[in-house]
Amino acid sequence: MSGFKIDVLVVAAHPDDAELSVGGTLAKLSHLGYSTGVLDLTRGELSSAGDLKTRGEETVQASQLLGLSLRENLELPDGWLNPYSASDATSASKDSQIVKVVAALRRIRPELLLVPYWEDRHPDHSAASHLLSRAIFLAGVTKFPGGHVEEKFTPRQTAYYPLRHQFKPSFIVDTSGFFDKKTAAVNAFQSQLMRTPHLSTLLNSPLTMSSIDARDSFYGAMIGTSHGEPFLILNSVGLADPIEHFRLNPYSEALIFPGSR
Repeated sequence: MSGFKIDVLVVAAHPDDAELSVGGTLAKLSHLGYSTGVLDLTRGELSSAGDLKTRGEETVQASQLLGLSLRENLELPDGWLNPYSASDATSASKDSQIVKVVAALRRIRPELLLVPYWEDRHPDHSAASHLLSRAIFLAGVTKFPGGHVEEKFTPRQTAYYPLRHQFKPSFIVDTSGFFDKKTAAVNAFQSQLMRTPHLSTLLNSPLTMSSIDARDSFYGAMIGTSHGEPFLILNSVGLADPIEHFRLNPYSEALIFPGSR
């Protein structure tokens, strides 16, 4: 069995990661009629601001603004994400992180899977990337625990999205016209964005929204649009007709700036 049940799934370490990074892409794909979803790995219980009840309400609001078809949380431990939570098949119980992620992928079955880039300042973001890279492979291994033989699964394509660190993108999604929806979804997380005299974080800086705008504007400029969101894929993309592909690509004449890592 290899059928897909949802068009695109974003996996994020914490609630609000998806909105901050790929909110424009999610809003656009939902607008185009695709089924979209987010799988948060943790509830963000170690966050310096807010509480779980408020964070949950904000997540529901953001999901509605983006038009998501699905939003789930695996409730893995915030601050303790671990790609190697089980050391072998014997210890890979139903409670181990890798088994839970494999089971979720086999159940949700996304056609396009978007996961965090492995380089980031937050250790959970990096750990989430490595956890997903392992889970994607193991979800397609018949004998790996977490489902019956017929439930093994591999997404059609996996792409990595950046949080704080940059990379040279494999492709950039034109999110022009959807930045306002992304902004509204990010702003739903007021518990994380609201600055107080007693709490100063990188996220609740008054420069946060302008920084996101600048980042998305930069990537949009790379393809000749007002806003864009970058993605990295590790496999080569095949083209049956490169002439026709670039003729039909409205972004092929845009200025391409050197990428950075």
